Amino acid sequence: MTEAAAPRRIVHIDMDAFYASVEQRDNPELRGKPVAVGGARQRGVVAAASYEARQFGVRSAMPSVTAARRCPDLIFVKPRFEVYREVSEQIRAIFARYTPQIEPLSLDEAYLDLTGRLAAGETATATARRIRAEILAETGLTASAGISYCKFLAKIASDQNKPDGQFVIPPGQGEAFIAALPVAKFHGVGPATAAKMQRLGIATGADLRAQSLEFLQARFGKSGSWYYNISRGIDHRQVKPDRIRKSIGAERTYFEDIQALEDGQAALAPLAAKVWRHVERHEARGKTVTLKVKFANFQQITRAYSRHRPVTSELELLGLAQALLANVMPDPRGVRLLGITLSGFAQNDENPDGQLDLFE
Repeated sequence: MTEAAAPRRIVHIDMDAFYASVEQRDNPELRGKPVAVGGARQRGVVAAASYEARQFGVRSAMPSVTAARRCPDLIFVKPRFEVYREVSEQIRAIFARYTPQIEPLSLDEAYLDLTGRLAAGETATATARRIRAEILAETGLTASAGISYCKFLAKIASDQNKPDGQFVIPPGQGEAFIAALPVAKFHGVGPATAAKMQRLGIATGADLRAQSLEFLQARFGKSGSWYYNISRGIDHRQVKPDRIRKSIGAERTYFEDIQALEDGQAALAPLAAKVWRHVERHEARGKTVTLKVKFANFQQITRAYSRHRPVTSELELLGLAQALLANVMPDPRGVRLLGITLSGFAQNDENPDGQLDLFE
């Protein structure tokens, strides 16, 4: 491992089933029961699922009708994003007691850099345990933590002992840990990339490490160097408190198919408003507008438009999305889902961490 002599202390904190846990906390009747946050109607989508629901195979982004089929006793709860944001701010205030180096990834997870900020005689492991205890005492919610010398390994480690646990990957053990890990569990390797790797005979971190840099770059482009490095436990990315998100998006699934272009363009207005609220909150300006359309037969397409200057208003964002939709509708299949994403905020890292997806 080619890490510095004094390794960093990076912690990844991930709240356990955050949205669903908030609902169970606030409504005692939901505790111990399978809960899905999201729409209960036929065209609804699960935004989050409690651990009781996950035992039945219910997952986020799953159509509500599928979730209800898998778990007949599933209880659907309407999302309360304002409440989730308030709790998230409360948790972030706890993080700030230990370090100003906080990089939020979403409302329910963040990286913390504790390097040089530990109390005398304190370890990052003990500090992570204290942070989790304070979160539980002050919010009534549990969190899991991953501790390591880099962001990639800390992120993976936080999944190892969920819920309400933590896991450490010490310096010197990162490469060995990754060697045994299936590539499908690598953060940043989605199902399509994992399938491509499988076709190339790459099933584990050890298989990935066996490939040359040239081989990976030829087949995965600029991501090839990222895969080459992480297979060796190398990730020099910094924890960036002022990190600009790569994309901010909102989407909605509709109870009835949208058939007319005019209806589709009207449906984009609240999505553009939601995206723009978060753009303003993050004081970011993006140059690329992407439209997502899912038809009634579940086929999905995206259309994007990039400009030389940033989008400067909600009205401009809406107008660009409506123009993209005009090239798609009307369509005899009907539209069941629409989404708008604004991106192009800053130079991209090799590994995508910063996307905020907002569901209705």
